Amino acid sequence: MSWHLLQPEGRPPPAAGVAEFQGLYGAYSFSEKLLQKIWLRGEFDRANLVTLDGRRLSVRHPGKWNLLGGPDFKGARLSFDGGPEVTGEVELHLRAESWAEHGHAADRAYDGVVLHVVLFPPDPGHVTRTAHGQSLAVLALLPLLNHDLEQFAAEEAVEALANRPASRIQDELGRHSRDELAGLLRRHAERRWRQKVHFAQVRVQRLGWEAACHQAALEILGYRFNRAPMLRLAAAWPLGRWAQGRLEVERLVGAEETAWSLQGVRPANHPRLRLRQYAAWTQARADWPARLATLGRVWPVLPLAATTGTTRATHRLAALRQGLAIEICAAAVGGTRLDNLVCDGFLPLVAAASGRDLGGMWFHWYPGDWPPTLRRALRNLGATGGRGQPFAHGLGQGLFGWLLEQEAQR
Repeated sequence: MSWHLLQPEGRPPPAAGVAEFQGLYGAYSFSEKLLQKIWLRGEFDRANLVTLDGRRLSVRHPGKWNLLGGPDFKGARLSFDGGPEVTGEVELHLRAESWAEHGHAADRAYDGVVLHVVLFPPDPGHVTRTAHGQSLAVLALLPLLNHDLEQFAAEEAVEALANRPASRIQDELGRHSRDELAGLLRRHAERRWRQKVHFAQVRVQRLGWEAACHQAALEILGYRFNRAPMLRLAAAWPLGRWAQGRLEVERLVGAEETAWSLQGVRPANHPRLRLRQYAAWTQARADWPARLATLGRVWPVLPLAATTGTTRATHRLAALRQGLAIEICAAAVGGTRLDNLVCDGFLPLVAAASGRDLGGMWFHWYPGDWPPTLRRALRNLGATGGRGQPFAHGLGQGLFGWLLEQEAQR
């Protein structure tokens, strides 16, 4: 993908702290606020942090997010080159030059900053200085991110739209006939599918098949609130270690003790339970990525523009779903989280590695976890309802795709 800054024709310039890019599937924005969320969640390779001046950095606590004036994070606990812990503030920018452009170099309110985090690596020789003329440690996050910028931006936009009032969706889409609405949702779903396959291709190319499957599975089990610590555990302990049955779940929980987000997490999504599920899964199916690749070769290529109820019955998707639960997951994961694994992990990964068009299967698959407001909106619009057209994963993705397009045009 391209990292070049983009100024789309006919659109106003981006707001301060926002960069616009041309991605594989169109323009997207990346904000400093999103960068701050990435820092807070630790969605980067924390084991290989090196500042621009060559010091190894350990982040023991990212600090408390400051949504008021002054530095972005307060009370961060850091260590440089294995030395004593340093407590101080952290300031984040997309570009290192923004430190001076925003006046921080002359502002005594930033005297407590001990680390300047930037998205893009600055030019060689760049130095960030305080009001006292002291040089600050600078960390560039782009080479260390768990995903590319386009994927972060897409997922951030989806989260922001998840709780949009259903009435607004109905007002804007209600003018379409049922056939027009179906076509609109299919078009946007196809684009979302191509995007997910692209992200999966990047992951497989970077990690290889087995590690890509392993990391995707743990990330999805941790979604939404705990995917970053799950990814770090996946990187620290590869699939072979899990399959040996020697990893203690409590040790894994303790390794990310300060990173887990438990507020608002339902008991079924508690990281301890999800880790136990994956431990049971991998011990029973140590070769599950290889099994997945084999099964993926015979999965049906389904027409997207078909009735979901009939498609599921004709191609016995319920039986296929049960088979995946047993053959791949050893019956350790079920329900909507299994469907998330299939739609966000298994199908895009297999399509990326094999080149098979599994978009129709992905579209008609069982929905997984979806916000109730979006389910209700599709039902009220007549897009779902009855046995012939149950709620399908692709319909939800199509609605998300449409919402994302509307936001981009505002």
